[in-house]
Amino acid sequence: MSYEMNDLLELMVDQGASDLHIQVNQPPTLRMSGTMTPVDGPPLTAKDSEDLMKAITSSTNQEKLKTSGGADFGFAYQGKSRFRVSVLRAKGAYGMVLRQIPNDLFGLSDIGLPDKIKELISRPRGLILVTGPTGSGKSTTLASMINWINEHHDGHIITIEDPIEYFHEHKKCIVTQREVGVDVGSFSDAIRGALRQDPDVILVGEMRDLETIEAAVGAAETGHLVFATLHTTGAARTVDRIVDAFPADMKDQMRTQLASSVVAVISQVLCKKKGGGRIASFEIMVTTTSIAQLIRENKTYRIASDIQTGAVHGMIGLDAHLLSLYNRDLITAEEALTKSQTPGPMRDKLIECGAKFDT
Repeated sequence: MSYEMNDLLELMVDQGASDLHIQVNQPPTLRMSGTMTPVDGPPLTAKDSEDLMKAITSSTNQEKLKTSGGADFGFAYQGKSRFRVSVLRAKGAYGMVLRQIPNDLFGLSDIGLPDKIKELISRPRGLILVTGPTGSGKSTTLASMINWINEHHDGHIITIEDPIEYFHEHKKCIVTQREVGVDVGSFSDAIRGALRQDPDVILVGEMRDLETIEAAVGAAETGHLVFATLHTTGAARTVDRIVDAFPADMKDQMRTQLASSVVAVISQVLCKKKGGGRIASFEIMVTTTSIAQLIRENKTYRIASDIQTGAVHGMIGLDAHLLSLYNRDLITAEEALTKSQTPGPMRDKLIECGAKFDT
C-alpha cells in the first residue's frame, strides 16, 4: 500500500487535524485535539516519505533541503485550507510536519480574547507582543487581530512572515503580505523597507535577532502600530528576553525604549478542551505608568503582581485565566495544573474550587 498526499490532506481537513507528521518507520500520524493519532496503514518506507515530500515541495525547496537539511514553506490546498510545511532530513531519510491553517479567520471573541483588546489594537502606535511556545496559537491570534483592524479601520497593513500563513484580503485596509526568502531577504530588511511604504500597521512574524528587534521597536517608536511574536511565556520573561538580546552597554537604552513603546504583551498557551478540540488560555499585560516604570528600572519580577491587580485595565494572569476555564467546565483540573506557571498555589486554588487530585 502506498499513501497519496492528496488523501492525507483530505483526511486532515475532514478530521480537523492540526498537524500531520511524516516519518519513516511510522504510519502518517495526525495530531487531533493535541493527541497523536496514527493513520490505519503500514509504516512509511524511505521511498514513501520521499514521494510524499516531492508531491508538495518545489524544486527550489528540495534544493534547499539537500544543502541545508531543511526547508519551510506554505501552500494552499484546493481552496479548502492552507498548510505551513517544514521538511527535514532525519537519519538520512526525509520527514515532514504539516500544520493546518484554517481558511476562515476567527473573531476575537471566538478565540477567547476580551473586548478590551479592541481598544488596544486601535491605538495609532506602539508595540503589541504575542508570545508563547511553538504551537500555542500565536499565528491565529495575530491573524484575528489583523483581520479585526482590516474590518474596522482604514489604512495600510504590512505583514512580514516566514512563511505567509493566513491570507488577508483588502477590506477597509490595503494589506501587503511579504514572505521572507521569497519577497524580501530578512525580517529586518522588510521592516526598514516598510517604513518607506506608508504603513499604519506592521506585523513581524518573529523577532528572531537583535537587528529585527531593533527595527521593530524603532518602527513602534516612530508612530506605527507594530505586532510581533516571541517564543516566551509571560510578560516579565518577554521583556527580559528582548533586553538580554542586547549588549550590556545598550540594555538600559532598550529598557527605556520598551517602557515607552510596549502597549501590551499577550502570552498564551493552548489547552486540551473537555470533549475535544483546544482552547487558548491567556495572560494579558497592558503597559500602565507603573509597569513602564518597572521595565525602566529593571524590576520586571514585580510585573506579575501588577497584572493580578490590573483587571480594570483589561489585565489577567495566566493562572487566573486557567482557573476561569476550569470553573466554566472547559478544561480539566489536570490540564489547568499542567499549563500553570505556579503549580503549587494553582493546585490549592483548584482544590478550593472542588477539584480532586490523586494523592
